[in-house]
Amino acid sequence: MHEESWRTMTPDYSKYQAILEKYDDLTPAKAGILQDRLTDAVRRFTCVELQPRVLRITAPDNKVYRDYVIELLTQHDAKNKQSKSSHLDASPIVIGENVTEQSLFGAVYPPLDDSKLTKQQIKHGLVHQANNGYLVLSVTSILSNPSLWPRLKSVLMNGKLEWQASSNKTLYPLPAAEQLNVKLILIGDRYLMAELENAEPDLSSGFSMYGEFEQDLVISEESLPLYLSYLKSISRNAQLPDLADHHALTILLKTGARYAEDQTRVPLCPIWHQSLLCEAAIESQGQKITAQHLADSLKAREFRESYLPERAIEDIHHGQVVINCQGEEIGQVNGLTVVEVPGHPCAYGEPARISCVVHFGDGDISDVERKADLAGNIHAKGMMIMQAFVSTALDLDQPLPYSASIVFEQSYCEVDGDSASLAELCSLVSALAIQPINQQIAVTGAVDQFGRVQAVGGINEKIEGFYKVCAFRGLTGKQGVILPKTNQSNLCLNDEVTEAIKAGKFHLWTVESVDEALPLLTGKAFRGEEDDSETLLAKIAQRIDHFHHGDLDSEVSWLARIRNWFVQN
Repeated sequence: MHEESWRTMTPDYSKYQAILEKYDDLTPAKAGILQDRLTDAVRRFTCVELQPRVLRITAPDNKVYRDYVIELLTQHDAKNKQSKSSHLDASPIVIGENVTEQSLFGAVYPPLDDSKLTKQQIKHGLVHQANNGYLVLSVTSILSNPSLWPRLKSVLMNGKLEWQASSNKTLYPLPAAEQLNVKLILIGDRYLMAELENAEPDLSSGFSMYGEFEQDLVISEESLPLYLSYLKSISRNAQLPDLADHHALTILLKTGARYAEDQTRVPLCPIWHQSLLCEAAIESQGQKITAQHLADSLKAREFRESYLPERAIEDIHHGQVVINCQGEEIGQVNGLTVVEVPGHPCAYGEPARISCVVHFGDGDISDVERKADLAGNIHAKGMMIMQAFVSTALDLDQPLPYSASIVFEQSYCEVDGDSASLAELCSLVSALAIQPINQQIAVTGAVDQFGRVQAVGGINEKIEGFYKVCAFRGLTGKQGVILPKTNQSNLCLNDEVTEAIKAGKFHLWTVESVDEALPLLTGKAFRGEEDDSETLLAKIAQRIDHFHHGDLDSEVSWLARIRNWFVQN
């Protein structure tokens, strides 16, 4: 176990200061920077002649991403034309939104009068406009109207469109099939793309090519200048004020690290950047955006989104939800949860009391949440892994004579995820060993069957949620959170929590195994030498031994003694 310094609570960009100070000298980047995989896919797609005919791009389906793809496509199509012949015109790029059968393929309308001399009217569709070029569609438009796909696939594969009449009420001759050379670009998120692929297996074959808009970037001395150029291009395209100095850039990078849940990464989503800079531009009133403008806009956003989190914490403050931040309890531990409410823009952290009671039984460990249909499959998996570890650690040659019941107290909605399995394990060991747990410390982390503590999500929100409860009731200087060592790089705590840690009023301990977490909570080692009777496993073994030999008068009832006598005889 290791208590973390306040310096590890937030990203440190001091080593990049020289790069940040050169921000004003950078030029806005062209489309494709920091998207090497997507750029390569588009470049190759513009070069191929026969196959593939479809380029699938996994990205949010909206105008911002679509415009980015079109700009990238325009660049590489122009380069491709230039390499072949300078006299070729640019290929048409046609965008289709809310397409229908007639808007996509066109139709043949009947003559205006009955005269045989009057020709039928031909109305061309998007595929005709995209002839010798590219048609850009969203995956949603195909999934919402599946009947479009067979005909569109035929056009792409055969290069020929059979005309159809606009109405079946009147018979009139149709023109000959039209030759078309169209390439299709489909844009949509990963889940919609998977639905389309399930409906059309050919998309995963040589019929299509795949590209993806990457959503984050690892910051380094090589990538940071490129990211800053990308940031400048977003400000320019959205006609927003530029950032004033390296202090403002540092705030933006920290905000991005928190959004990405990684100290070494920043998001690449252009919409996220536009939203952040637009709100800061309100504070700057059209002038250059400073660090203070960014900080004020972030506080304003937090204020707007704070009603539900504050109401949840108020229930704890008023005692309606029981959370103890002081003292010791047997079989009770403060777990940490992240609450995601449908319709609310952000998740927030909230402590939860996890309790375990032990009674004589057949060794069954009952997950109350699961039995009440209030727990998901991942939570159930975490519980079973935790039980397997405890059974292995006890190394019993006969069934455990105790049954246990573990529950999230005062939880009335579904619980999922395995991030509470470490806390559940600690409450079970505490109840079996009759060893109290320090209520000043909260726990989060997943465990495997070997007792290793593994990373969890939402770590910043979880820590801040428990801190709010402790700060309201008064910081004792001994309160804090146990978290997985592997989550250290995900820390990006707010200034209030960071300052409390810096002042020694709040603490964070990172652990790699159950053996490191339990001594912090109980003051006792989990296991040790065989002759060490003070470890938690030794206390559990003594309790089991007392039960089997019937000499634990204070605990074994007369009914249990009779049952034990029958078992032994």
